[in-house]
Amino acid sequence: MAVDTNVITLAEALQYFQNEVGSLYPEPEFRSIRRILFEKLANIKAVDFHLKPQLEIPKETFEKIVATTERLKNYEPLQYILGTVDFMGLNLRITPAVLIPRPETEELVDWIIKTHKFNENRILDIGTGSGCIAIALDKLMVHSQTDGIDISDEALELAEENSYMNESIVNFFNYDILEGLAGKNAHMFKEYYDIIVSNPPYVTESEKAEMHRNVLDYEPHIALFVDDSDPLKFYRAIADFARIKLEWGGYLYFEINPRFHKEIMEMLSLKGFRNIQLRNDINGKPRMIRAQIKLFKKGDNPELEKIRQM
Repeated sequence: MAVDTNVITLAEALQYFQNEVGSLYPEPEFRSIRRILFEKLANIKAVDFHLKPQLEIPKETFEKIVATTERLKNYEPLQYILGTVDFMGLNLRITPAVLIPRPETEELVDWIIKTHKFNENRILDIGTGSGCIAIALDKLMVHSQTDGIDISDEALELAEENSYMNESIVNFFNYDILEGLAGKNAHMFKEYYDIIVSNPPYVTESEKAEMHRNVLDYEPHIALFVDDSDPLKFYRAIADFARIKLEWGGYLYFEINPRFHKEIMEMLSLKGFRNIQLRNDINGKPRMIRAQIKLFKKGDNPELEKIRQM
């Protein structure tokens, strides 16, 4: 599409964008990308797409739209191009060192906040990445002391920056949860936590074929994928950790692969968790699980009681 970049209207810019990338992304994703791009680069809201089609866009702004569009044509995620993402009303810096926070994760955080907002909470976020979960909980809960762990120093550095930008106080440190409580930084954990939350790697290697290029080519595989032979590896390790480090009555929250919700719930039950709840995401897929470390009566779970007395 030939465009006179000296005088470009909103309608022409939208048509240009549609022609260049409209066929490359599913329609809902395309609309989301278009909304964010025009709001961030041109300060134009989606409602104005129809109300102000003759709105003139400055040449330098349209040039930024063109440059961003060229990168989108290579399936580079818009969030990495812009370097920021909105999450629970917070602005976070984002790089290819960490996963892009998803709306489903906002739903998980919202569930936690609505359940525990006014309690005094000691919170641990396992696999914190950009720090989105830990920072949002620290900012939006009334009383909280929050820790976040990850195995990537680059991710932790970004999480620290995001915490500073959003004026939150989160204690981030490097730790591999697969080491249980045997890691060298184990002394940095609080004695007990009221809430442990994790969005661990849960996409199996066999599911790669179903994924879009903007995820496969750009997002960190270490934070996404788990071997088909052991898809619950991280969930088991985190559940074992939580059996020891959750306060009695404390809660464990997971974001999950919908394919394995029954297996995860069964595993949690076998490990002594109670009040296990499954919640669907906005698309109707089983995406979140909550479980409580609790005894209904003494002797209810001798193995768990023995572990807790160690």
